[in-house]
Amino acid sequence: MEQNSELLRALAGGPLHRAAALDQDRAIDEEARTVWYAFSSEEPVLRWDGYEVLDHAPESVRLGRLQDGAAFLVNHDTNDQVGVIERVEIGSDRRGRALVRFGKSARADEIFRDVVDGVRRHASFGYWVHALDKQESRSEGGDPVYRVVDWEPFEISSVAVPADATVGVGRSADLDEPELQEEATMENKTPEVDVRQVEAGAVQKERERANEIRSIAKSHGLDSLADKHITDGTTVDEFRMVALEALGQVRKVDATPEVGMSERDIQRFSWLKAVRALANPNDRRAQDEAAFELECSRAAEKATGRAAQGLMVPHDVLVGSQRDLVVGTAASGGYLKGTDHMASAFIDVLRNKSMCVQMGATQMNGLVGDVAIPKRTAGATAYWLSTEATAITEGANTFGQVSLSPKIVGAYVDISYKLSKQSSPDADMLVQNDIAASLATAIDLAALHGGGSEEPTGLASVSGIGSVAGGTNGLAPTYAHILELEQDVAVANADIGSLGYLTNPKVRYKLKQTYTNATYGDKPIWMGGVNGMGEVNGYKAGCTNQVSSALTKGTSSGVCSAIFFGNWADLILATWGGLDLIVDPYSLSNYGILRIVGLQAVDVNVRHAGSFSVMLDALTA
Repeated sequence: MEQNSELLRALAGGPLHRAAALDQDRAIDEEARTVWYAFSSEEPVLRWDGYEVLDHAPESVRLGRLQDGAAFLVNHDTNDQVGVIERVEIGSDRRGRALVRFGKSARADEIFRDVVDGVRRHASFGYWVHALDKQESRSEGGDPVYRVVDWEPFEISSVAVPADATVGVGRSADLDEPELQEEATMENKTPEVDVRQVEAGAVQKERERANEIRSIAKSHGLDSLADKHITDGTTVDEFRMVALEALGQVRKVDATPEVGMSERDIQRFSWLKAVRALANPNDRRAQDEAAFELECSRAAEKATGRAAQGLMVPHDVLVGSQRDLVVGTAASGGYLKGTDHMASAFIDVLRNKSMCVQMGATQMNGLVGDVAIPKRTAGATAYWLSTEATAITEGANTFGQVSLSPKIVGAYVDISYKLSKQSSPDADMLVQNDIAASLATAIDLAALHGGGSEEPTGLASVSGIGSVAGGTNGLAPTYAHILELEQDVAVANADIGSLGYLTNPKVRYKLKQTYTNATYGDKPIWMGGVNGMGEVNGYKAGCTNQVSSALTKGTSSGVCSAIFFGNWADLILATWGGLDLIVDPYSLSNYGILRIVGLQAVDVNVRHAGSFSVMLDALTA
């Protein structure tokens, strides 16, 4: 078998489509709401490097997906399912046929009625190519023929215009062909059009457009958008903007599906059962008790594409924030053992407030692999023309990208063996919340002051953001500094979205005593304040010890504070998969203590540096 690796890579870059048709011999059963489609044959189709033939030998077609109740869609839109494929067969005539049963929803009934009435006559099916065999060249034109000897259909769709059998992907047979026929019959026509040359050029352009769109989509986890826009004829530049909008307007993005646990399943998930199973891998009883938790872990590993070092806690389960528990010592968990108590009434350890999300940061959860978000770095330019005949100077859009790659952050909580076996289920939430809160605090701090390398690069170190300097050795913040922070963002055309100031309690204290107009005793710069939030210069203002008060400027060593201002929606907090839970029964075994370690893959970045400005030398004493 001679493989063409370049063509195979092109074909395997995403799903392909071919036209399908009703099986006229046994097409429609209105009472059963079923329709037979003849969805595939060995008809050659021109692809990018020759003609493709789908081999219909039983061993060449992977029918598993269709036979497993595959979806019947409208226009290949996975969000628009109107039926299910109930039966699939490959006939002796080497054609694939499928029995489709339509649903009873209003949308499904609408499409079914159009099929019955002959309004929607066309269909298309999607498939993947896994292996192909190059055969002898065609006698006419010398194009090579590739017999696909391993292919996999995965859905059938009702479409208004089927895929062009000549081009194969995303072109309209009904739209292209009449235009050529019209040219061929024109009077006094110029030399004849070389149809094969035109066709080859169209194939090449189509290949480049489709490949570029798929490449952009794959880089950002938007594969489901690619097929639709290829079929719709969207240009590459237009798709870049579609991708930018899809990624930029969503506050919380799940790049991969969660496990899909119900509320009851989430409540059923026990951290302590999982801990006992991890701590006692040879204890059959502990393994049996944690069967549900172990199954959830396997599902989370499959969903995220990452193997857990211990047990993967699904993203569905991850909520909350609390602390260390030990039975026997009241302050370390004894108050939880064997008595009625309320987890909601547990008095948590005092922590720095995690404020980035409260300020409006964008969260991207459940990612898989490195992520690059497209951004437009320059737009088209408009020009005034002196005359109607003056040519417009081209103003091209330019694009860049924001990269995210996982960095690992960890936290641990120590609990006693007795607590792991005797505490009520509420202890699960306390253990879970303590690890989650520790991780959230670490991520929030890295988002502001992370130094890069092993940890994310924090906002204070992002290249290109605005900068307001107090003085050579720092300076007490004034209203002018506050206004300059706002001005930096406005000059960059970024003063939109979730705008606000963020600083620490020392600066808040200082700003409450500093007036907007000291000469005339006007109002203080910082107004109000509940739960760490107030108002500065007409914008929301957050306060947390996460913002450093130990920076250095000149001779002012370790006493300078930071003040941030910007559109916090442009700060991206990304996480990959669920929480990796590891149990260490050895380090503190002489004290009867289990150490539970939680690991989370995260990263931080800024969509536009101009969206932020920072003062790093504010003095408060």
